Amino acid sequence: MSDRLKAGLWVQAQLRVCDINFISAMVIRKGDPDSGSVFLKLNRFSEGCAVFVPVTTIEGERGWMHGLKNGFVDERDCDAYINRQVARDPDLWVLEIEDPKKQYQLDATLVE
Repeated sequence: MSDRLKAGLWVQAQLRVCDINFISAMVIRKGDPDSGSVFLKLNRFSEGCAVFVPVTTIEGERGWMHGLKNGFVDERDCDAYINRQVARDPDLWVLEIEDPKKQYQLDATLVE
């Protein structure tokens, strides 16, 4: 049995964390509740937008990596990237967090 947290449960937890901290968050795309992967779209408005994709670190732990190599870019670039990934993986979840005050913290290491 896998010790991996189910995608739907992780998304619900992140929505709750954002709600508690008065950060706007919404599910843009609902994927498979059990085995779908989750992309995190972080919108910082004037600073740009970034897409974080889940990875496994060298140590075997959860981590995040920028989906787009330039990090924070124009929102249209993020949306185009997400649409390409959804075309390949119909089980993909997309969680968008609007965070102009830079309050949201990733729940795992950012792998550069």
